[in-house]
Amino acid sequence: MELLLRLLVAQVIMLALSCSFVSSYDPNPLQDFCVAANETNRVFVNGKVCKDPKSVTANDFSYSGLNMARNTTSFIGSNVTTVDVNKIPGLNTLGVSLARLDFAPGGQNPPHIHPRASEILMVAKGKLLVGFVSSNQDNNRLFSKVLKRGDVFVFPIGLIHFQMNVGRTRAVAFAGFGSQFPGTITIADAVFGSDPSIPREVLAKAFQLDANLVRFLQIVFGPALWS
Repeated sequence: MELLLRLLVAQVIMLALSCSFVSSYDPNPLQDFCVAANETNRVFVNGKVCKDPKSVTANDFSYSGLNMARNTTSFIGSNVTTVDVNKIPGLNTLGVSLARLDFAPGGQNPPHIHPRASEILMVAKGKLLVGFVSSNQDNNRLFSKVLKRGDVFVFPIGLIHFQMNVGRTRAVAFAGFGSQFPGTITIADAVFGSDPSIPREVLAKAFQLDANLVRFLQIVFGPALWS
């Protein structure tokens, strides 16, 4: 009995240690805070360099205006307001960030990934169809659900996911991320709008499309259209 108890305690300790290594995607801070400094030199680090702690103020840890509705008249009918380390310097090394998502009726946040963070989303207003697609090794299964006010959904790190307003009124959601700067890669923009462009023959074969259609899509999503 005593041996079994020791084994269970050892397993719990090992689990706790392993969890401590994967609790956050960003590196753990080595001090109370590391407020990002506005550096203009050519030194690049994984993250942002810290400003002098003696010059840090409460403003370095705050952001205002997330209660305000955003303009959703874009082609996709949505607007994402990110509150990451670029908006709150005090998020540097803390491994968290936030976003507000506004949707017009029928608007969507098109299929995209966050390369550095998982996402947890809560619907504050309206009705959203959300979902993510698993990896090739899991046969690209779609996990999808309609969310109403107060509902929560999780999108695992690095997986393609989307949100779409399926209600008759505007929708609002808030999302939390496990990174100070989760990054966003919109699939259509990256594939058909890269600069320079991915060779047409590559995309035509990959998507089983006519080369002329690929050319059209590259014009639609290409950077020249928005410059």
